[in-house]
Amino acid sequence: MTRTDNDTWDLASSVGATATLVAAARAAASREADPLIDDPFAEPLVRAVGVEFFTRLASGALPTPDDQAAMGVSRMIDSMAVRTKFFDEFFLAGAAGPATSGAGAAGPATSGAGAAGPGVRQAVILASGLDARAYRLDWPDGMVVFEIDQPEVIAFKTETLAGYGAAPGCERRAVAVDLRDDWAGALRAAGFDPQAPTAWSAEGLLGYLPPEAQDRLLDAITELSAPGSRVAIDCVPRSSQEKQDESRKRMEATAEHWRDQGLDLNFGDLVYLGDRNEPGAYLSSHGWQVGSASINELLSAGGRATFDEDEPMNQLYYISASYGGAR
Repeated sequence: MTRTDNDTWDLASSVGATATLVAAARAAASREADPLIDDPFAEPLVRAVGVEFFTRLASGALPTPDDQAAMGVSRMIDSMAVRTKFFDEFFLAGAAGPATSGAGAAGPATSGAGAAGPGVRQAVILASGLDARAYRLDWPDGMVVFEIDQPEVIAFKTETLAGYGAAPGCERRAVAVDLRDDWAGALRAAGFDPQAPTAWSAEGLLGYLPPEAQDRLLDAITELSAPGSRVAIDCVPRSSQEKQDESRKRMEATAEHWRDQGLDLNFGDLVYLGDRNEPGAYLSSHGWQVGSASINELLSAGGRATFDEDEPMNQLYYISASYGGAR
């Protein structure tokens, strides 16, 4: 279903289903013989959502190799593994402080974008979905992690993990609000301190926002960030209308293969591919020092096969930035 300004969803439909898909890919990546990540909560959360396709993906009961290739399953799992590793290391590096400055998984490509000052003790995960970093990362004492997502998503994850006896490894503060509403006000009301350095993540988010909403989000992050704050984002570069049309056709072809396996989800209907500001350049113009790494750099560093030049996923890149306080 094509997006509208006030559309709604749950974890089994529309944009919400993409959060479950990502969790299923994290679960599959965690099951590998030589895993890049370890997310023991991903599979239980996916099973609780109850969509058969996602459960099969999470548990390793994948389709035949030919079907996997047509659906891009193995490449998606690799991509989610290195993406998860990138954001995991971003948060842990920020919490550790300048001794581990840099952008973690991004490596040398992000030099100059590391932590400034002492380690941060406040993190904000935007559109947290089924992300379980508050539970599974080795956070330092005094760490406060804010998770922002729709009320139904927050409630589902909180209740499901509690039912498994899981407890956060930090002070987790759930902020149940849609990012289209006054999330900044809700974040403040939950005890967020705009005078303290913050580590922010916008993972798998920008493509689901219209261009103007992306700018508003980055503006709000800047407004709420004290000097020494950090932000990590995964990005897709600007492209011509021809490239956008090609991307939609590829998404539709992949969706057809997914339907054969029982999942009716077309990314082409969910994302906004129109012209927008490049996030790194936008942040640079607002006082941030930005570094970046391509998806292929992350895949290569993780010992995974890289994308060919003609594959759309080849264009993905990751930025990590630190804020100096200039307005």
